[in-house]
Amino acid sequence: MTERVVLAYSGGLDTSVAIGWIAEETGADVIAVAVDVGQGGEDLDVIRKRAIACGAVEAEVADAKDEFAEEYCLPAIRANALYMDRYPLVSALSRPAIVKHLVAAARKHGADTVAHGCTGKGNDQVRFEAGISSLAPELRCIAPVRDYAMTRDKAIAFCEANSLPIATTKKSPYSIDQNVFGRAVETGFLEDIWNAPIEDVYEYTRNPATPREPDEVVISFHKGVPVAVDGQEVTVLEAIQLLNVRAGAQGIGRIDMVEDRLVGIKSREIYEAPGAIALITAHQELENVTVERELARYKRQVEQRWGELVYDGLWFSPLKRALDGFITEANEHVTGDIRMVMHGGRAVVNGRKSTESLYDFNLATYDTGDTFDQSLSKGFIEIFGMSSKIAAQRHSRAGHDLGLGQ
Repeated sequence: MTERVVLAYSGGLDTSVAIGWIAEETGADVIAVAVDVGQGGEDLDVIRKRAIACGAVEAEVADAKDEFAEEYCLPAIRANALYMDRYPLVSALSRPAIVKHLVAAARKHGADTVAHGCTGKGNDQVRFEAGISSLAPELRCIAPVRDYAMTRDKAIAFCEANSLPIATTKKSPYSIDQNVFGRAVETGFLEDIWNAPIEDVYEYTRNPATPREPDEVVISFHKGVPVAVDGQEVTVLEAIQLLNVRAGAQGIGRIDMVEDRLVGIKSREIYEAPGAIALITAHQELENVTVERELARYKRQVEQRWGELVYDGLWFSPLKRALDGFITEANEHVTGDIRMVMHGGRAVVNGRKSTESLYDFNLATYDTGDTFDQSLSKGFIEIFGMSSKIAAQRHSRAGHDLGLGQ
């Protein structure tokens, strides 16, 4: 029986050429698998037909937009996940979603190898292969661009020599990856980190410097899950899509950063994630109202580690699964409404309301009706600072400089 290879297929030049390239290099039949995570572009049926026309023995397409939103974007929202405190893991979240479909297709079709179109310099090769090995350790992974030196000029030549049904004349100056949670742009003139991005780079967001009226929105959550926008019930996917439009129109979610890649290099990335940033901003503020102080402090540490694990391709790791349990528990009381004004590239919260609120007006107020017993504070401070006071006395006895410049 001829060996079979499952290929993560996008419908673009590189993965279309990879179908025939893999067949020539390995002698295997190729099954193309395309997964729709809200990246837009061509119809899935068009992509499926192209895969067959390019030589795939079979092609599968999956509409995974709701799955991606519910099972991958939502955990990131509840985790307030921002890699290096800025990047909402746009590409990193989509890879494990695609991996699940690749593994399922490999088992369905009896394939022993999974192929992807990543280079040897990026994070995605790790995300695909670490994910596949976690779900199906028996599967082998190959990457034609990395493993068989399938450069772009070779891909174009192969495409033209074999009359493959894929356009080869237009070459974008950028490398772009996008899904419903956001869009990532790199390479081209952006690789010079002194160059400012031009407006042509952006697609999900409008120029925040353009004068326009502000947009006020109310986002409702139940246990950390966005369930309504301006009182209208929404699914997680609908919440992201709606806020992509509204927050995007205000220029929210533009990120220009030099990030630390897993492979050890620094890379300049342009991201735009209007819905993601709007939802995370609202969720963070609702947590400020509903999550107890010590839990909130510890959760911020967990959020950072959770984001690093996802960025590094360890979605299916034991630690990631354990942290998921903590994040679910921490969101138990994150229920309520957040009102914010979106304008000029910023989402600014100006109202909070929750039946689970820990904010007590009578304790917080400085006016008549204050129920906070200020007489207790003197003794509290004495005890709270006692250990530092005793240590300072010891340093003083020993003649150590206590940082007073004396």
